Amino acid sequence: MRDIDKLSVLIISDVMSKCNSSATAMEGIMEDLNDSDIDVIYEHEPEGIFGCTRIMSAGMDAVVVDWSMPDADKIISDIRGMDGNITIFLMTVPEALSDLPLDTISKVDEFLWIEGDSPSFMAGRIAAACRRYRRDLLPPMFGSLVNFSEDYEYSWHTPGHTAGAAFLKAPVGRLFYDFFGEQLFRSDLSISVGEIGSLLDHSGPIGEAERYASKVFGSDMTMFVTNGTSTSNRVVHMSVTPPGGIEVVDRNCHKSIEHALSLNHSFPVYMVPTRNGFGIMGPIPKTSMMPASIRKAITDSPLIVGENRSSNPNIAVVTNSTYDGICYDAAQVESILGQSTDCIHFDEAWYGYARFNPIYDGRYAMRDDDATHGPTVFATQSTHKLLAALSQASMIHMKEGKHHVDPDIFNETFMMHASTSPQYAIIASLDVSSKMMDSNGYQLTQDAIEEAIRFRQMMARIKSQTNKGDWWFNVWQPEHIHIPGKLTKSRFEDIDINILSKDKDCWILRKDDKWHGFTGIDDGWAMLDPIKVTVLTPGLDASGNYSEFGIPAAILVAYLDEKGIVNEKSGDYNILFLFSMGVTNGKWGSLVSEFYDFKRLFDENAPMEDVLPKIYNAHPERYKGVTIQNLAREMHLYIMDNKQTILGNKAASSLPRQVMTPADAYVQMVRGNVEQVKVDEAMGRVAASGIVPYPPGVPILMPGERIGDSTDPMLRYMPTLQEFDRKFPGFEHDSQGIEVIDHDYYMYCVKE
Repeated sequence: MRDIDKLSVLIISDVMSKCNSSATAMEGIMEDLNDSDIDVIYEHEPEGIFGCTRIMSAGMDAVVVDWSMPDADKIISDIRGMDGNITIFLMTVPEALSDLPLDTISKVDEFLWIEGDSPSFMAGRIAAACRRYRRDLLPPMFGSLVNFSEDYEYSWHTPGHTAGAAFLKAPVGRLFYDFFGEQLFRSDLSISVGEIGSLLDHSGPIGEAERYASKVFGSDMTMFVTNGTSTSNRVVHMSVTPPGGIEVVDRNCHKSIEHALSLNHSFPVYMVPTRNGFGIMGPIPKTSMMPASIRKAITDSPLIVGENRSSNPNIAVVTNSTYDGICYDAAQVESILGQSTDCIHFDEAWYGYARFNPIYDGRYAMRDDDATHGPTVFATQSTHKLLAALSQASMIHMKEGKHHVDPDIFNETFMMHASTSPQYAIIASLDVSSKMMDSNGYQLTQDAIEEAIRFRQMMARIKSQTNKGDWWFNVWQPEHIHIPGKLTKSRFEDIDINILSKDKDCWILRKDDKWHGFTGIDDGWAMLDPIKVTVLTPGLDASGNYSEFGIPAAILVAYLDEKGIVNEKSGDYNILFLFSMGVTNGKWGSLVSEFYDFKRLFDENAPMEDVLPKIYNAHPERYKGVTIQNLAREMHLYIMDNKQTILGNKAASSLPRQVMTPADAYVQMVRGNVEQVKVDEAMGRVAASGIVPYPPGVPILMPGERIGDSTDPMLRYMPTLQEFDRKFPGFEHDSQGIEVIDHDYYMYCVKE
C-alpha cells in the first residue's frame, strides 16, 4: 500500500547506460532524491515507456523526461494530458533549446541541464517541485481529513469504535479491522470534530469542498449527499413542490421520483418517452414538452380539479441521459419546458462526466449559458456511478433562474434527508472526484470514450467479416456515417477514432436513420452517448421484427456471469455495458474473447451443464439433456409467440388512469387498507405500489393508477413474464412491486 506521505519521481531516460559524465550526474541526482526519502522510478526501455506514463505519472509527484529519448514530445503530451498540474522537467542541453518545438516548451515547467548544474542542486529543484505538487494536490475537505488523521488525538466522542480500537477487542472485529485497514477507521469521524466542518450547515472544509465542486461542475450552488441520488432527487422535489402542487414527470423516471411524489403530496402528469423495437428507451418527443401538451395533460388529469387546473407546474423532471445513453439537447429542453414551469430538474445520475468533454456540449444541465431569464435548473448526479467516488456519493447542483432558491430554506429540506453522522470517507471521495475532474477531466473522459469506440469498432468489424449464414452479435449504433468532405457514407468501423471520439455529429439521432428504431423524433433532439454500449443478440431488429433464429440476451448474460463478467442491464435481446473511467485499457478484449467462446460453445451445441453449470446444477430436472441451442430456440420461440418485447413496449408506453395520487396510495398502504392480488386477477384494481419490471426499469404502473380490462397492456405483459419465469427457472425477471409466491406474481392493490 502506498504511503500517502511518500513522494515519488518518474525519470524517463537512458542516460545511465552511457557510462559518461551525464550518467554520473544522474546517479548523483537519484542518490540525493533517495536520501531525501523520495522514491525514484527509472524507466529507460522505449517499449515500456508508453505503458508506464499513463499509469505511473498518476502516482508521481514530478516527472523528468530526457529529450534524447525516442518520442519524447509524445511522452510529454501524454503526461500533460493526464495531469495539467504535475511538474515536468525536460532534461536537455542549452544549445538544443532553440530547436525545441514551441508546443513542447509550453507543456514543460522546468529544464535540467544535466551537466550544467550540480546533482544536489538539480535534486533539490525536483524535491521542491514534488512538495509543491503534493501540497496543492489535496482538495479542501480531503486535505483537512488527512491532516486531522495524522494528529493522533484521543477521542472522547462518537463513533464509539474510537479509530478502530474497539474492533481490536474481539477476534471477528480484528478481522474486520485488518480487512479494511487502519486509515478507514482513523478517518471515520464525528460531527463533533469541528476542524473538518459540517455537512449540515456547509461550514469549514466541507463547505469549502462544496463551493469548489460548484466551480468545477459549473453550478451556482452544490451540495454533497452521502446517501445516493435517490435522496438528492427527493431533496430537490420536496424543496420546490408544496402539497397540492403539480409536477411534470418523465415516465422513464427513477423510483426515487415516485417517492418524492409521495412525500410532497403533489399531482403528477407524465411525459412518455419513445421506445424502439428492441425495447430500448428513447427520448421524450419534443412535442410532448410543448406548452399545449403540458396544459392538456393537466386539464385531462382526473386528479387536478378546480382552480388548480390553471396552475403552472412547480417543476418538470427529465432523465438525462437515459440508462441506454440517450442525451437530450438540454438547451432546447429548458427553452421548451421553461414556458410551462420555472424549475427544471435533470436527473443526471448516470451522466456526471458530461461537462468535461466537448462531445457532450449543450447536452447537460450545468452549462455556462446565462440562466438569468430562464428556468432555475437542478442537476442530481450519482458521482459514484460513472465518476470516481465511493458508493452513495452524490451531488445536487443548482443554477438559479426565474425561481429564486433561498439557500437557507433549501437547506431545511436537505437536513430533513441528511444524517447527523455522515460517512466522512464518502464526503472525501466527492471532494477528490471534483479535484480529479478539475485537473484532468477531459483526458479521463476522452480515454473512456476512445476505449468504448475501439470496442464498438471491433465488434462491427467482426460482424462485417462474418460469413453469410453465420452469426455474430451486433452493436446498437449507426452502421454508416457521413463524414464531411466524402461523397459517400463511411462504414462505422472504418472511421478514424479521432473523428468518432471528437465529432458529436457522429452520434446524433436523425429522424430518417433506421438504425436507432425511434419514430417521431426531430434531428438533433437526442444523441447517443459513446460510453454506453448496447450489444444486440440475434433475434430482433430495431423495428420490432423477430427473426427465425434468435439467442435471447438472458442466455448470454448468464454465460458471462459464469465467467465473472457482470453487465449493467439487459433486455430481451440487448445487453448494456458501461465504459466508465475505471475501465482499463484493453479490458474489453477479454469481453470479446468471451463472446467468441460463447459462440464456439453455441455452434458446437454444447450441453447446458457445460455452458451454464450454475443454472444447470440449480435446476437439473429442468435442463437435463438440454443443449444450449435447444434452450435458445425454446426461449426465443416463447418470446416471439407471446410477443413479449412488443407487449413490454406497449405497457411502458401507455398511461393508466389515475384515481388517486401516489401519496394517497401510500397512505392506504400505511393504514393497511391494501391486499395482495394475483397479477392476472388484478383487472380493474388500483395499484398501491408501483410496478417496475427489470429490464428495463421503467414504471408500467404507478401507485394510485387503475388497471384496465383484459386488453390492458400491463395485464397482458406481466403474465407473460410470469409464465416465462415458470418455464425457464434460473432466468427469472426482477420486477419491483411484484412478490413471487409459488411461481405466481402478486401485487399490492387498494382494498375496495
